[in-house]
Amino acid sequence: MVDLAEIQAAYYMVAATGVLVAAAYYVLNMRETMKSRRLTLTSTLLQPLWTKERCRDWMELVSMEWKDLEDYRRKYDSSTNPENYALRASIWNMFDNLGKLYREGLIDLDTLQSGTAGAIQWMWIKFKPVIEMYRGAEYSKYFMENMEYVAGKLEEFERGRYGADATEAAAARRTLSGPRSKW
Repeated sequence: MVDLAEIQAAYYMVAATGVLVAAAYYVLNMRETMKSRRLTLTSTLLQPLWTKERCRDWMELVSMEWKDLEDYRRKYDSSTNPENYALRASIWNMFDNLGKLYREGLIDLDTLQSGTAGAIQWMWIKFKPVIEMYRGAEYSKYFMENMEYVAGKLEEFERGRYGADATEAAAARRTLSGPRSKW
């Protein structure tokens, strides 16, 4: 005959197993939920980068030319060219925000690299002297620090992943950005 204590022990074991299975299911479900949220966030952030209008904006910024920082101020500073400032600020701030999200662990380098196709590095290389000119003078000394940070991390990531091909891509970005913009 089965003792009541044995039945009770078996019941406790079955109940404990049920709790463990439920906990494991919960953990797996939370992981999938986090992946889904991360994917949604990433898509929401990167999708606007490649609209027809944003590509035109990008080409306008990449096509900007200046001899020195004074020439830049005469042509493009917010006080002389508010339209260019609005365009520049919208893209710079988007890249700075992506850098902040990377620093907080909400987006990874692989996703940024494939989703931005080098755009962040190009912007940083081209406008580094301009951003540094504004830092501490007209804006905070931390102005665009997240864009700078993530551009450097993306450059390292590409070198680690693609080796010599990444070095060639970086050289091409510097050439397109012109001699006034060295990394």
